[in-house]
Amino acid sequence: MSTPQEPPSPAPESAILIQVNGECRSCRAGLTLERVLEGLGYQPRLVVVEFNGAILPRQNWSTQAVVESDVLEVVTIVGGGS
Repeated sequence: MSTPQEPPSPAPESAILIQVNGECRSCRAGLTLERVLEGLGYQPRLVVVEFNGAILPRQNWSTQAVVESDVLEVVTIVGGGS
């Protein structure tokens, strides 16, 4: 007689590597650009993002998936002047 087996436990969330401002960073797979930026401590209202070589409009951040090897350049907007 065989004993029932436990169902396999879910795999731990996998991590992906992306490049942010020239540095390799690790983040959870399946995140949107908006979530990645928040996780890195950026305030979305104060940054512009180049995503894989093109400026990505802010309204697309909540739907743009970030995948392995994506390249982000994040520029913080600073007010001021004379």
